Amino acid sequence: MYTYIVIIIVYLVALTIYNFYQARKVKTQDDMMVAGRSLGVTKMVFTLVCTWIGSGTFIAGAEYAYRAGWSSLWMPAGAWVGIAIIYFLAGKIRTFGQYTIGDILEERYGKFARLFGAFALIIAFTTIVSYQFRAGGYILNVITDGAVSVEVGQALAAGFVILFTSIGGMIAVAHTDLPNGIIIMLACIVSVPFVVATAGGLGAPAEVLPASHMLLVSPEFGQYPFLKAFSYFLATMFLLLGVQSMYQKFYSARTAGDAKKAVLLWIVGTILVETVIVVIAIYAASYYWSGHITIDPAAVVLYAARDMVPAPVGLLLLGAAVVVVISTGMNYLLSPSTNIMRDVYQRFINPDAPQSTMVAMQKVLIVVLGLVAFLLIFIPTVMNLEISVLKYAYFAYTIYGVAITPALLAALAWKRATKAGGLASIISGTIMVITFDLLIPYIFPQIMIGEDPWGIPSIYPALIVSIGMLIIVSYATPKPDKSVLAKLFPEKI
Repeated sequence: MYTYIVIIIVYLVALTIYNFYQARKVKTQDDMMVAGRSLGVTKMVFTLVCTWIGSGTFIAGAEYAYRAGWSSLWMPAGAWVGIAIIYFLAGKIRTFGQYTIGDILEERYGKFARLFGAFALIIAFTTIVSYQFRAGGYILNVITDGAVSVEVGQALAAGFVILFTSIGGMIAVAHTDLPNGIIIMLACIVSVPFVVATAGGLGAPAEVLPASHMLLVSPEFGQYPFLKAFSYFLATMFLLLGVQSMYQKFYSARTAGDAKKAVLLWIVGTILVETVIVVIAIYAASYYWSGHITIDPAAVVLYAARDMVPAPVGLLLLGAAVVVVISTGMNYLLSPSTNIMRDVYQRFINPDAPQSTMVAMQKVLIVVLGLVAFLLIFIPTVMNLEISVLKYAYFAYTIYGVAITPALLAALAWKRATKAGGLASIISGTIMVITFDLLIPYIFPQIMIGEDPWGIPSIYPALIVSIGMLIIVSYATPKPDKSVLAKLFPEKI
């Protein structure tokens, strides 16, 4: 394990030096937020893979697979469908060529839609960053054989991610994602045969794990298993369809054509990595199921890297886990800081701020938001509360997918959507998720069945209300003026 630590530290130091080198290029708002709109197809593909494949896959997805078996594929499958849909929008997004999804929301729905959209995004993305820090704690705990606690590890991970992001913005993110993406894909592919063999062969999970792990929909999901499984699918799909980190990458592409080509390769890479992680988690679960070693289900892939593969392969897989935490943490920390600068400060406070001021202030905001994200995971830690990366991920996915995505997709694809309709969708979606996931469990615990009010996952009522308000209010208000549609539907006006 000492060798693992040394090699990973050397790699991180090398990335840091490279990051400082790239940071010299950050002179303008375009450099900080969208890498100077200079990314070709290769860098686009790897940065998209690295943005999406984070601890939500390596930790939350693995925990889900450990507990539910093959039906855990419902969660990543939502992303696969989402990428397929977004292929048809990628060119338009790049052609629009702004900085945040707030730019699109304001173009269609007005300045308050930009503001409320930014609010929902900041909540969701700060939550996502917080569990990247937790994942970093798990990794350091495993590779040091417990010498570094999860609590100390998450603090070290937070410091590194905050430093990395504040140095170079999108230029640093995109360029470091190229080697990181190669490591992730290579590690996942190489590890599978060793994990399967160590677990006892292809049939090991069916022989060792509960029969429910082999089902399409596991009864572990609660009173309404299919509703729960499909809720994970929907939450993941709607997050991906509207996630600003991806839109920023499209804005960063050299051309609209490069953006569309990158999406085709992105879906291949994402399906490959996410399926392989589920396979590793399930076979590792069968290996540890007898209880000869007690593990935290959230860290099952990390333990597999330590115990079930040759040392060089284990190093590669642990290295992949490290880089996904860094890369995803950087991407999701950069996005909300971009929103505050672009959608709040530049839009409402100082429209004519100098480029140097914008860059300096965003770096400060990255540090502030990073500390807030750390507190989201640190406070439950010191209060000895149960922490599940899967629960953190599901909440973040749901609030973003419900509050932002319906209005955003309508802005890009539905000319009849109106300012009032889009705003009503954003506000109602946010309120519904906060009510169902944060308020009802504490105010009316007697109606909770499992983790959900009445056993119904929050995404269903929240999505119905969000989409319903979008449609009803849009048809109840006058059609948008052609001038409002011109930038997003130039060929149809």
